[in-house]
Amino acid sequence: MTERTPLLHYRLSTSVNESEMRAAPAGQTAEQHPVIPRRKSTHPRQPQKLSTFFGVVIPTLLSMFSVVVFLRIGFVVGQCGLYQAIAMFLVAYFIISMTVLSVCAISTNGALDAGGAYYMISRALGPEFGGSIGIMFFLANVCGSALYVLGLVEAIVDTFGVPEDKTIVSSAYQVLPSGYWWSLLYATAVALLCLLVCLVGAHIYAKATFIIFLVVMFVLGTIFISFFAVRPRTIPLPGAATPGPIANGTGPGPPTIANFTGFKLDTLLGNLLAEYTVDYTTGTMMTFATVFAVMFNGCTGIMAGSNMSGDLKNPSYSIPRGTITAVIFTFIIYNLLSLLVACSCDRILLQRDYSFLRDINIWNPFVTIGVYSSTLSAAMSNLIGASRILYALARDDLFGKVLSPAKRTSHSGNPWVSVIISWFLVQSIPVYVSWNTACSILCENCVSLLSNCVPCVAQEGSNK
Repeated sequence: MTERTPLLHYRLSTSVNESEMRAAPAGQTAEQHPVIPRRKSTHPRQPQKLSTFFGVVIPTLLSMFSVVVFLRIGFVVGQCGLYQAIAMFLVAYFIISMTVLSVCAISTNGALDAGGAYYMISRALGPEFGGSIGIMFFLANVCGSALYVLGLVEAIVDTFGVPEDKTIVSSAYQVLPSGYWWSLLYATAVALLCLLVCLVGAHIYAKATFIIFLVVMFVLGTIFISFFAVRPRTIPLPGAATPGPIANGTGPGPPTIANFTGFKLDTLLGNLLAEYTVDYTTGTMMTFATVFAVMFNGCTGIMAGSNMSGDLKNPSYSIPRGTITAVIFTFIIYNLLSLLVACSCDRILLQRDYSFLRDINIWNPFVTIGVYSSTLSAAMSNLIGASRILYALARDDLFGKVLSPAKRTSHSGNPWVSVIISWFLVQSIPVYVSWNTACSILCENCVSLLSNCVPCVAQEGSNK
């Protein structure tokens, strides 16, 4: 009986074995000698283990920020107003906090190994639940990685791609060919970049995400500085998705310009209450539920640190502290940004220009770099998380010889076969589905997993 054995009565069996080992006479120590060299053989991998900051805080921060902090803060405040926006963040982070506390309760209840949430569930509820939920977590991470790859490609093509309808090129930077096969080629290149980073190992992944973390924090710093340094200005608005006047309007059509006013009391008072209107990108009427769905989907990502449990020096210590630190930090940033936006931007600007942070930045490309960096880090995080879950499933032999190749690791302990299998599935998704389809698949699975499975496991673990 070891900690890697997914039995239904794992905790009871483990506690019995530990008590027998404490009470064992000296004559039985010889039977334990064959295990000692096996543990020593894994010692060279210890220097590659990650600390709390690099293994949990950074991946969780980048996954929770993603592109929402750059592209949807104004959308939330513009539609809901500052009061309801803060209320939404409180409700969303209350839900997230319940899940985080559940993960903390499980992770501090015993030793952890590779597999993240799957490992916790399989040891708490047994292989019947662990295997089925582990497959769902694996597929959710695969879909998440493909989602971010497709999103990054779409953002790159929108900025640097030649319009498919052969219209006049509006920027000198639009030089990349566009189309289905070109987008597939760009997605393959991005996925290959993520594969190379994950194949080298968690240590290189931590270094890459740390560089991205510095870039994202620098961009966030420029955003905060811009609210104070940039003078009031008039900003042209993008075109609407559906032509024609607003539903209750009689004027010539939607506005074409809006104002960045700087810090003014009148601007703040105008952004306090809700004013739901038609989304200019989709032409649909926004409600509290739709705005909350967009905002909540961006606040998830709390399992990014837990998925790295097998690569942490002390996962029982790092996962609770790192995850809680990331949640508190993102909560403060989101609410602070909401307050600054409500004090300095017209309601029209927030409702009709989701990329307004780029327009008011001290240097416009900073926000674009932040969007690309955060999306790339989220794609890598989901890919390496999927490979760790697959490796844990294969090592537990829940599916027999079907997943036996995924057990193979490099000399440093990196499950390279699991990484390749996960990458192959990520690469196959852009061939068949679009970005919107991948987003819907991910939302349906992840919301169900986070809201139902983990809290139930925590309750079951507390009863044992």
